[in-house]
Amino acid sequence: MSGFPPAGTPLADPLLLAAIVESSEDAIVGKNLAGLVTSWNHGAETLYGYSRQEMLGRPINILLPPDRQDEEASILQQIGLGLRYEPFETTRLTKSGRLLNVSLTISPIRDETGAIVGASHVARDITERAHLSRLTAQLAAIVESSQDAIVGKSLDGIVESWNGGAQKLYGYTAAEIVGKSMNVLLPPDRPDEERDILRRIRNGERVDHYETVRVTKSGSLVTVSLSVSPIRNSQGVVEGASHVARDITGQREFESRMQQVQKLESLGVLAGGIAHDFNNLLTGILGNASLALDHGPRISPVRVYLEDVIKAAERAATLTRQLLAYAGKGSYVIEKINLSDLITETCHLIEASIPRTVRVLLELDRSLPLVQGDVGQLQQVVMNLVINGAEAIGEKNGSVIVRDWLQDADDIFLSTVFAGCDLRPGKYLSVEVHDNGCGMTEAVQARIFEPFFTTKFTGRGLGLAAVLGIVRSHGGALKVYSTLGEGSTFKMLLPVLPEDIEASVAARAESDPLKGRGHLLVVDDEEMIGRFAQNALTHYGYSASLARGGEEAIRLFENTPETFRLVLLDLTMPGMSGEEVFRRLRGIRPDIPVLLTSGFSMQAAVRHFTGKGLAGFIQKPYSAKQLAAGIRDVLNPASTSPPPA
Repeated sequence: MSGFPPAGTPLADPLLLAAIVESSEDAIVGKNLAGLVTSWNHGAETLYGYSRQEMLGRPINILLPPDRQDEEASILQQIGLGLRYEPFETTRLTKSGRLLNVSLTISPIRDETGAIVGASHVARDITERAHLSRLTAQLAAIVESSQDAIVGKSLDGIVESWNGGAQKLYGYTAAEIVGKSMNVLLPPDRPDEERDILRRIRNGERVDHYETVRVTKSGSLVTVSLSVSPIRNSQGVVEGASHVARDITGQREFESRMQQVQKLESLGVLAGGIAHDFNNLLTGILGNASLALDHGPRISPVRVYLEDVIKAAERAATLTRQLLAYAGKGSYVIEKINLSDLITETCHLIEASIPRTVRVLLELDRSLPLVQGDVGQLQQVVMNLVINGAEAIGEKNGSVIVRDWLQDADDIFLSTVFAGCDLRPGKYLSVEVHDNGCGMTEAVQARIFEPFFTTKFTGRGLGLAAVLGIVRSHGGALKVYSTLGEGSTFKMLLPVLPEDIEASVAARAESDPLKGRGHLLVVDDEEMIGRFAQNALTHYGYSASLARGGEEAIRLFENTPETFRLVLLDLTMPGMSGEEVFRRLRGIRPDIPVLLTSGFSMQAAVRHFTGKGLAGFIQKPYSAKQLAAGIRDVLNPASTSPPPA
């Protein structure tokens, strides 16, 4: 197309054309085919910084950045062929050296014969636009790569944009969801939530970090932290909304587990404290009743009452042992155990307790490594879990499957178990008890390890709480899987016994005679317990002084330390603790035997005395005979019968 009007066409006023060119804000430059500037308007001066006098007759190449020096020659070559460059984006240099982004149009200039004699260079500064374009591209890349769901929607809740994070969180692709309502993400119990949010957005309000629930494409529920903000146009009018959601399902599950652990720990501390104090009371009841029975006549109607008191106290002592087991402070005899053999023996023992409609199937590997624990306590765990599984099946036909294997537990798995916060990744012996019974709701699962919570008849319910305490005190953890109507699975993890752990001390058998001689010091702040112990020792041939606290004990002992054969020392006392009294006594006389007593288990009570020469331990409540046996074992260890083979 010729740039010169056909012959006979009236030409515009040259002065008017010059005025239009000069007043344009765009840079309008004329140049010949050699690239020398022939005209330079005011817009060019403003854009490039050079005056007309500075540029006329100079090569236009001075505007090109170093990496584009060949660009002008190529352009002029194409212009010479009659081609026109439509607006294209490029860069040019100003007089000050600043780099500009420009939109450039270059066209041939023809003389009156139609011959190409030069080129027009029309440039518009788009630096700001290019900057905004880059920012927009960066923001788009950031939005698309964000792990959060970032969604743009209209004020009617119609999806207009959908990033990769939204696809990952909700499951829908952009093609599937754009143009549809955000209501597809609402769970049935929240039908009006989106409408209420959009009403606030229309009013110019924000919704910040709102925790709610949404439904994914697969139908699963996710807990999200949701922020919704108005999107405004250049006049400030709200024309849409941004929806930013972060998946906090895992975070809330972790917090829930931590709350459960803290609740169980708090209940454990409470249960342990109650059991300890209750054992002190039982010591007075059981001890004095047994002492009265020993002192009384062989034939007397009172003996029946005393025997009933003793039986009731012993039953109460059993309950406190369960409470201590729940608190992880139970009394144990630790030894190496083949858990497969223990499971087999336990299941044989409880066959009669399981309905005939329920089969117990064992899938056990007897070659597994040993664990370290108390046989009786671990039997209680297995017994409880198997019987619970059978009871969950009820009268219908079903099966309880018990299997064991060696499991590699990592941090992720251990974060999902009960009481597993302190466990380290590694090998654990895993025991799984599965039933196809009625299963449990999530609400029931959240409470099954609470003391006295039960779905059975009144009077039951410490079982699973005690199970958790026993497993926890053995350095293990529990995990529960259950689906309502389909069954439940309880998994117990126990640490594998290292090869270098020595066998623990077996229980020693009690033997007679229990009579003894010598003067003993009884230290207990409970007057009833101290008086009972003093009377019991007198009954078995000893003499005893009673100190009702640590300071009195030190005062009595330091006056005549050589007169005492043994000190019976309570662990928990107000003022001076049992540990401090022990240290002071051994400072006065290093060889004095000290027999520690406490309502807590031996493991919990003696942990601060390891390596300090403690002579022995006796757990409250104890009878007069048990106290005499404990003292006999310390003072005359040779008289104690060896444990059975």
